[in-house]
Amino acid sequence: MKKKALVFVFGTTILFGFGSCKKDQVSTDCVSNTTIHFSTQIKPIIDNNCISCHGPGGNTPSLTDHASIATHATHIYNTLTANGAQLMPQGGPALNDTLISQFSCWISQGKQNN
Repeated sequence: MKKKALVFVFGTTILFGFGSCKKDQVSTDCVSNTTIHFSTQIKPIIDNNCISCHGPGGNTPSLTDHASIATHATHIYNTLTANGAQLMPQGGPALNDTLISQFSCWISQGKQNN
């Protein structure tokens, strides 16, 4: 009986130990009453992390305005999470989970130009 209890405690410790290694543990669920604003939340993410390569005359797609960002939003999200695409920003570091969550919520909320 003591052996089973030790195995259980050890196994639980390992499970919770690995779970605590995640960076910036933030829920990625959108809060229904919190609107993500393009002008104050999404555009600054792009301007601070993407525009140096994806600005005028740079790499495609050019991410200079709402229309281009909204058009490429799913691909941008996939690059931010390395979900089948190269992790961006190129050369890192990866954006923190809070910013990625905001971007995901903005997509879920219809990619509003607000």
